[in-house]
Amino acid sequence: YWHVVPGRVAVVVRTTADPHTAAGALRAALRSEDAQLPIQAMRTMEEVVDRSVAQRRFQLTLMVVFAASALLVASLGIYGVVSYSVARRRNEIGIRMALGAQRSQLLGLVIRQGMAPVVLGLAAGVAVALFLGRLIRGLLFEVQPTDPFMIAGVAAVLLVVGAMACLIPARRAVGADAVAALRFE
Repeated sequence: YWHVVPGRVAVVVRTTADPHTAAGALRAALRSEDAQLPIQAMRTMEEVVDRSVAQRRFQLTLMVVFAASALLVASLGIYGVVSYSVARRRNEIGIRMALGAQRSQLLGLVIRQGMAPVVLGLAAGVAVALFLGRLIRGLLFEVQPTDPFMIAGVAAVLLVVGAMACLIPARRAVGADAVAALRFE
């Protein structure tokens, strides 16, 4: 064996004890067999796996940060568009309130109109994700690109963020005084 001169030899030991405690006993056993045997770092299997996936984990962390940033920008965009739409329709909302529309009806109207593009975009996004998911199948670990729980979870998060972005301007619109809204402009 010593005449072959391998580039590197690895010994894998399975133990039920603490791996760090067993490492000392293993090191002593190897030293008793050959005192000049160079023993390099001993690592647990968790450390080996963590090291092997460190670059992928970093890339996925970056993806999460970018996805969260995109979600924030999207929610700010929805909020801005709905807020602008409510401001432009201030007279209409004032007239509806003066004619007896209930605040809950106006709140529902503004939220429905604000959520319509969100729902359409979400439907298109799910369709594209299902189509393109096949292309990235090799990059996914323990997750299928068509996992219904994952798709439903993402859709639920996007719907909640969209609804919250629509709710703020809608509440501001129905909280306005009808007479003040009619005098606007």
